[in-house]
Amino acid sequence: MPKDSASPPISHDQNFKNLILDYPVQAIQLFSPQESEAITSEVRIVPLRQEQLKERLGNRFRELDVPLLAEWPDGRREALLFVLEEESDPRRFSIHRLAHYCLDLAELCSTDRVVPVVIFLKTTGKEPRELVLGSERYQYLSFNYIRCALQELRAEDYWHSNNLIARLCLSLMSWRQDQKLEVYARAVRGLSTLEPDPEKQLKYLDFIDIYTALDDNEMELYQQKYPKESSTMANLSDRLRAEGMEKGMEKGLHEGMEGMLRKQIQLKFGPIPLWADERISSATNEQLEIWVTAILSEDTLEALLALRD
Repeated sequence: MPKDSASPPISHDQNFKNLILDYPVQAIQLFSPQESEAITSEVRIVPLRQEQLKERLGNRFRELDVPLLAEWPDGRREALLFVLEEESDPRRFSIHRLAHYCLDLAELCSTDRVVPVVIFLKTTGKEPRELVLGSERYQYLSFNYIRCALQELRAEDYWHSNNLIARLCLSLMSWRQDQKLEVYARAVRGLSTLEPDPEKQLKYLDFIDIYTALDDNEMELYQQKYPKESSTMANLSDRLRAEGMEKGMEKGLHEGMEGMLRKQIQLKFGPIPLWADERISSATNEQLEIWVTAILSEDTLEALLALRD
């Protein structure tokens, strides 16, 4: 199993919120398999609007929880609300708070079809599984939830999984210390084969790095043992970072030319009217360059901004 380190605190909440929002179907399939059979390809998964929840639920709303609404397009059944909550410290978990939150969401969304799911990154095995309110004579409220303790899943069982979240979370599952490099390699291989978007590949390579936490020696051994995976992701990382630098340079050039043009217009023609402001804001680099060059020869602002590339 991965061990705690002295590195800076990890934002587990935000990491898992991103994961669930990027891959909601896979999240439901991995974290709540009991309910996932109902989620077929035509079902639409929609995250509930955070602003609406915050406004309606006030302090009871935890912004980093992820409620997902599963909607059937043919209307043959009512929407199903999945309430996914991540807990990195089992001591913080409150079944009372979870029950309260689910009841609030059920009332807000006018539904009784609610599936509470708790993802435990660590577990003592002693977290309360059920909340029962009542007396010696009667039971008036019974509440339970789907519990997914990642530490209790065997990483080997997900070596070849087509569920991208399962592959990304291999390091959070149960594995032997001598399997650490294999865990990392299987996660990277899953990311490179199951996620076609290069930017998301880079985003979740960071996720794998954070939770597997290879040290320098382990990374060197990994590169020797798995040269293909290591080379593929290293090349991707270099390419995307280079593209990011290029985009940043282009943005800086655009802002510089736009600022120069605005100053020239104000000096020659006075305040910039709204119509001109909108046209300048939406102009390309090539268009801005034409206007910057032509401003000395044009007599009116209208004539200047009528010039096209």
